[in-house]
Amino acid sequence: MDRAARRQPRLRLVTAMREGTSWQDAAAAAGLSVCRATAYNCARRVRVSGEAGLDDGRHGHPSKFRQPVRDWLVAYCHEHPGAPSRAVQAALRQRFGLAVSRSQINRVRAALGLSRRPQGAGGKYAIPGAAGTA
Repeated sequence: MDRAARRQPRLRLVTAMREGTSWQDAAAAAGLSVCRATAYNCARRVRVSGEAGLDDGRHGHPSKFRQPVRDWLVAYCHEHPGAPSRAVQAALRQRFGLAVSRSQINRVRAALGLSRRPQGAGGKYAIPGAAGTA
């Protein structure tokens, strides 16, 4: 969805609210599912910033694990299956110049099925004698 397509429903919401329509009816007419606070925040942003207030204004940064980095991570974890996250972190910094937290590395490894721990190995709260534990 392009920028203009994302702005149109918000513009309809704010316009309807300015004309006296309740926020619930304005949101429904605009095809938006928003709460009261979001509707009024959007109206306030437009009042203060003009049409620039219709933009998302999301915070954060773009994903650091784009496809080339993911491909490298998969290859690295297959070559070094027992590598701790701190080693992966250092290798990412050296190869790509990326500063990525170990917790983020662990989340991505888990999502890609590259967890260091074998499946069923248990963890901190593993039940002794249960399947997959010693």
